[in-house]
Amino acid sequence: MTESNDLLSERRKKFETLKSMGVDPFGGKFFKQALIGPLVQGYEEHKKVSTAGRLSSIRVMGKTTFCDLKDESGRIQLYVKHEHLGPEGLKVFECLDLGDIIGVEGELFKTKTGEISIRAGKITLLAKSLRPMPEKWHGLKDVEQRYRQRYLDLISNDRAKDIFKKRALVVRSVRRILDEKGYLEVETPMMHSIPGGAAGKPFKTHHEALNMPLYLRVAPELYLKKLLVGGFDKVYEINKSFRNEGISTRHNPEFTMLEVYTAYDDVNDVMNLTEEIIRKAAEETLGSLKVPFGDKLIDLSEWKRVSFAKFMKDIFGINPEDPEEVWIEKMGRKGHKIESGNGREISRTQLINIVGELVEPGTSESKKGTPIFVTDYFTELCPLAKKNKNNPFLSDRFELYIGGMEIANGYSELNDPIDQRERLVRELKEKGKESTFEALDEDFILALEHGMPPAGGLGIGIDRLVMILTGQSSIREVILFPQMKEDRHSESFDRHPERSEGSQKRDPSSQGSSG
Repeated sequence: MTESNDLLSERRKKFETLKSMGVDPFGGKFFKQALIGPLVQGYEEHKKVSTAGRLSSIRVMGKTTFCDLKDESGRIQLYVKHEHLGPEGLKVFECLDLGDIIGVEGELFKTKTGEISIRAGKITLLAKSLRPMPEKWHGLKDVEQRYRQRYLDLISNDRAKDIFKKRALVVRSVRRILDEKGYLEVETPMMHSIPGGAAGKPFKTHHEALNMPLYLRVAPELYLKKLLVGGFDKVYEINKSFRNEGISTRHNPEFTMLEVYTAYDDVNDVMNLTEEIIRKAAEETLGSLKVPFGDKLIDLSEWKRVSFAKFMKDIFGINPEDPEEVWIEKMGRKGHKIESGNGREISRTQLINIVGELVEPGTSESKKGTPIFVTDYFTELCPLAKKNKNNPFLSDRFELYIGGMEIANGYSELNDPIDQRERLVRELKEKGKESTFEALDEDFILALEHGMPPAGGLGIGIDRLVMILTGQSSIREVILFPQMKEDRHSESFDRHPERSEGSQKRDPSSQGSSG
């Protein structure tokens, strides 16, 4: 955002005036008796109140001024009779602008039009805003600026604030559900010596004291499984994970995942748990299982299961036992160009995209907004999942799609250390020198050799779940501070002190404006 020098200069002059009067422009402790919303909702005539917030409107009418004061819970009107402030208080009041944070002491009453207001007896400046706020009615119109300066977006956009309040409710609901079921919330390392637990390119750093490379985790999975070995039957973590990959409306390099591991469960139990978590999160956050999302109405009361293996057979003529070369050739005939590589890479970069583009949108249930569990993935694509007992070429794994997005992933965990070693070694050999950061996690294999109970594992993308429940098409709308390219144009006032000089054009957001 850029402001003309004169607007900045006027605010800075008011700032200097306040200091010359012995008034601290950035205040101090203030007793805020209650949030504004509850004051309005629990209105009592002539009740003495003390609250604080940001000035969002100033309307001068002779020797009386009406102001709007906002905080996170709501808005209330201030009725300010200049004579009640006293000479010193009036001088301070005349230095106020839109965006200033103030404390107000007074009593509640209703105006002739019935508007609940505070008859101000004392106003205390708590923080002077040296820059004008976003335009009152429309907020920030530049989408990129909304993400870079989220604080301004939240000031001017109640809709954005509501999204993040709902996000907090979703996370709270998830925690409550799992806590009530006897799960233990844990924390596992965010820096790994060997990245693992999911496909994805990690961020690399270096630990100076140990003189060793470390990686930001791509997933906490392997550490959580070690806790199953250690004797915890039910564990979960709401974690930050990182992928050094592209940015899009559905991908942010730093993202939030829920991972849950339950000893003695299998993939079917995990699907049931997934459904319960999401249904209850919707009910507790929205009060409904019908969720508008784009041109669909997601119905969380109905869930469908479809087979990935059947889809690959019916559409492409591919069987799970077919080698990679056959996949490439047969999918190429249908117009899907597949680059040669190891099977797991294909799964993450291409096959899963095909599921999202063809399986999910192509079903009648999807068109109604029905959540869909895609099951029966090829074993070659699932190095950490158990093989299906009836067909070793299939794994006991699912991915959940809602609204065309992959929301969750889960499976019956592979707890055979011999099979696990063979799969991971084969995967590393196939990648060769392409992934120099990868190595066999011997400590994880060692843990499995001590015995891990059969278990079901679940990962839910919290960001994408919030996208669904709040009807947002971009992941940046549900992450407070999404990753952005460096902005070289953002500058603070004090980096250019010459801006304090210039014409004295009236700041339209200061006292005396018409709104």
